[in-house]
Amino acid sequence: MTASPALQEHVPASACPACIAAPAAEDLARAAAPDARIMLSLPTAHCATCITDVERELSRQPGVRSARVNLTLKRVSVDAEPGVTPGPLVDALAAIGYEAHELDPDLLSATETDKRGRDLLMRIGVSGFAMMNIMLLSVAVWSGAESATRDLFHWVSAAIALPTVVFAGRPFFASALNGLRHGRVNMDFPISLAMVLASSISLYETIHHGSHAYFDAAVMLTFFLLVGRYLDYRTRAIARSAAEELAALEVPRAHLLRDGTEVEVPVGQLCVGDLIRVRPGGRVPADGVVVEGMSETDRSVLTGESLPVQAAPGVQLSAGEVNLTGPLTLRVSAAGKDSSLHRMADLVAAAESARTKYNSLAERAARFYSPSVHTLAFGSFVTWLWITGGDVRHAVNIAASVLIITCPCALGLAVPAVVTAASGKLFRKGLLIKDGTALERLAEADTVVFDKTGTLTLGAPEPQNLGDLTPAQRAIAAALAGGSSHPLARAIGAALDVAPAAVADLREVPGHGVEARGPAGEILRLGRADWVGAEPADVTATHLRIGAQPPVTLTFADRLRPGAEDAVAALRGQGMRVILLSGDTEAPVAGLASRLGITEWQSGARPEDKAARIAAMSADGAKVLMVGDGLNDTAALASAHVSISPASALDAARAASDIVLLGQSLAPVADAARIAGQARRRIKENFAISLAYNVVAVPLALVGLATPLAAALAMSLSSVTVSLNALRLK
Repeated sequence: MTASPALQEHVPASACPACIAAPAAEDLARAAAPDARIMLSLPTAHCATCITDVERELSRQPGVRSARVNLTLKRVSVDAEPGVTPGPLVDALAAIGYEAHELDPDLLSATETDKRGRDLLMRIGVSGFAMMNIMLLSVAVWSGAESATRDLFHWVSAAIALPTVVFAGRPFFASALNGLRHGRVNMDFPISLAMVLASSISLYETIHHGSHAYFDAAVMLTFFLLVGRYLDYRTRAIARSAAEELAALEVPRAHLLRDGTEVEVPVGQLCVGDLIRVRPGGRVPADGVVVEGMSETDRSVLTGESLPVQAAPGVQLSAGEVNLTGPLTLRVSAAGKDSSLHRMADLVAAAESARTKYNSLAERAARFYSPSVHTLAFGSFVTWLWITGGDVRHAVNIAASVLIITCPCALGLAVPAVVTAASGKLFRKGLLIKDGTALERLAEADTVVFDKTGTLTLGAPEPQNLGDLTPAQRAIAAALAGGSSHPLARAIGAALDVAPAAVADLREVPGHGVEARGPAGEILRLGRADWVGAEPADVTATHLRIGAQPPVTLTFADRLRPGAEDAVAALRGQGMRVILLSGDTEAPVAGLASRLGITEWQSGARPEDKAARIAAMSADGAKVLMVGDGLNDTAALASAHVSISPASALDAARAASDIVLLGQSLAPVADAARIAGQARRRIKENFAISLAYNVVAVPLALVGLATPLAAALAMSLSSVTVSLNALRLK
């Protein structure tokens, strides 16, 4: 039998060559770098200043190579030399005022994540109830109450307002005091100072029998600041990141089979080689190979595809899959921190917190925040004190407005809100971002280079003309194909749904094909053209000869990957230049290019040829997106501006690409390019929103046209607007 060079390279018929080359999960664990990777939770981190402080302090510690804070998840990922332990790092952060804890991903839960949201809601409820009662008392004062009656209502309002501000404002006060205790000023300090000033000026007026007290405004200010912070929390929760999606899939306990008895144990106690039982409806707790049972599994959360996959003995399953129909017994190949799910979560968390040029711009702006805002507030206080001839109350109100309205929360959210939303959307489409700058680089791509075998196609031969055979020829072809292990013979056997003919002396002739004798003693052959006596074909083919009858040529085509046509059409619709580079022969490459509408293609390209072609295009100014085999096209992927490769969940960590396509369909590649472009636009829009807010709001506060209450509303609105803008990604 004959086969094209490309088919000979990919002899095993499989849906994805990367899956064949992928090692078992335990091999991945052994291949991992021995460096220490430490995850710490940061419950008090909430702004760009926190990111800078934590990363700078941790980077100073001995043995720490780098530290990256993910503000959305409130975590810091530390890459350190072997031997570095979490204890000294936790102590170092405590010394600068940040609470930190070693993070055990097995213990992550949605309940803990929602704890902060419930706390904010409770404080909003208390401040809202107090605000309404103080407003009722204020009505009497506004209606003309004087002297003793007015003072009484002011004191009652003070009794309600002051404890409320202290209790409800605790998230702001605690953060500000913690920063001051360690010699730094964060974004909550001016907010806390404004709340204290608003309450103090009202208490001052009450003590001196003044006619104006603003306890209602002080409590209302606290209420709206809390509402703004809660809305920010909720919008971040909606833009759930891919790292959170993966963390939520981790199962805390597994059913271990020990001496024939089923025992429930923590997943952390599982070892390679253990037998575990996964019941119908249960989530697979660890990577493993099915040793008993038949079922189907749902991999949609890992690959973005909704169709179930058959699970039978010998099939490798990944942690996080859902068992649908029948009980399964698995032999564990990797568990806990060594599982493919955990490794994917680590990759994504690191990518989400990586540096981009937009992050650096936001952090540089936030670095100048503290001195600028306090200078402006003090300057406005002094100026208005001079303008009003010593009216302290009016000057303090304006200074409080400036302190609140200049909070750069929107600027701090501009980049992480978009990156988190984009990575979450791409993950739900079956794309895993491994490099944090990949999204930024993908948005710049203007040229797409596709590999053929294993990328645009599945690397599995598919018979094209079996329908031309007579029933007798089909039965004989099925019999001969059953005696060979060649990929083309297996493809024929799988495609022919007929009973094999009765043959004798069935044997495989190495290098030629398979031979047998028919009922009348005639020689039956299926194989190479020269052996069968047929004319060689220009395409991938094998040949059938029945006795003295003329030989029949059976042609094959590589099966097109689902979504390939849609992906190529969508990318061309986005204005991208699409090129096909393949190591296959000219005829199949030309046929595939014609079918997909690709006008630029090259056949017979070796891996080094692909890398050289991409390097040449890059030198000419092109921003190349390479979509190819993550294990075989390493050089080409590395040469490209950004790269995507299909791979299984087990192999995602080793695929030499920036983004991994976990599903079968190629359609999400076009979605990735589109969403990356949208993300870049949303980041720029968020910067514009932050800039416009400050250009408009700060002058209004400085000239006395914004009260502290209006400032609180404006500041909260700017933060929520930035977060909602990030959610506009489609």
